[in-house]
Amino acid sequence: MCRFVIYKGTAPVQLSHLLTRPCHSIINQAFDSRLRLDHRRPINGDGFGVGWYDSVYDEELGSQPCIFTSVTPAWNNVNLVRLAEKIKSPLVFAHVRATTAGTLSLDNCHPWSYGKLMFMHNGGIAEFPKIKRQLQMAVPDELFNMVTGNTDSQWAFALLLSKLPDPQARSFAPAVLQKAMVETIAHINKLLSEHDITEPSLMNFCVTDGESVVATRYITSRTEEAASLWFSSGSTFSEYAAGGHYKMSKTDKRENIIMVASEPLTFEKADWMEIRTNHMVVITPKMNLLQIPIIDKYYVPQSDPAALNRNTEFAAAKGFLSPRRDVSRPLESIENRL
Repeated sequence: MCRFVIYKGTAPVQLSHLLTRPCHSIINQAFDSRLRLDHRRPINGDGFGVGWYDSVYDEELGSQPCIFTSVTPAWNNVNLVRLAEKIKSPLVFAHVRATTAGTLSLDNCHPWSYGKLMFMHNGGIAEFPKIKRQLQMAVPDELFNMVTGNTDSQWAFALLLSKLPDPQARSFAPAVLQKAMVETIAHINKLLSEHDITEPSLMNFCVTDGESVVATRYITSRTEEAASLWFSSGSTFSEYAAGGHYKMSKTDKRENIIMVASEPLTFEKADWMEIRTNHMVVITPKMNLLQIPIIDKYYVPQSDPAALNRNTEFAAAKGFLSPRRDVSRPLESIENRL
């Protein structure tokens, strides 16, 4: 099971408050997860990556994200600790890897960037070698060589870029990223169907341009559960007790912070809500969070009892599911357009 976390805030966060200081940070989850169901790969030691955008635009530096990756275990990288104490950003992607496809190399560490965009993935496209060549054929020449690794994830990113009107644009409306994401999943599903691949594919994709974020919790099945994905929002995310015990606080109605994570970063049940299977979360530049269904042949409406009784064995066996927690405050789905 790979893991990722997304942070978007109205004010920049010091990376250490996400990556190293919390007792259940994504880095600590990589080797000591209290909620892990993954008995197949008990640690996430196959590299890591963190990407961030500058707090203040600098014409000389440009608007593209900066990404730091390493093939060493995240918990044993002193440079990550040093950088995390000195860098602040209003939008952060972080990812720890347990390989399911591709070799152990820097080129295969998430996240990746292209122009102003950044992308990462948790999951796996089933029997990817069978569809790889056809997927590559859908990627135009100007995007083909941006793929430096050999994972299904980076090729999915290239495919997503091909769905954008201009992947080199300076900004992207949330609806544009949303549309490209839906078309990417649909394209992959078409290839899977053409090759009679019936094993479910887990596609928890994330993309951002530094202002908007689109993240999916998706599986090619009407009966199986997708890889876990949670979100939390509030006014402040801070340490409330010694030893790295953090919580999300809500001091007013405004959402100053939104986080999305494969596994909750705190043990406070009220902090986190589960994202529904085969839905996407869209975070707009104005900090609105929308949960939107991905309506295709694998979509099961919430009114159908089957939506609440998906089988967890497939995702759990592959290490992509963390135990459900109390989700007593369900998020209302936004069925209309952005």
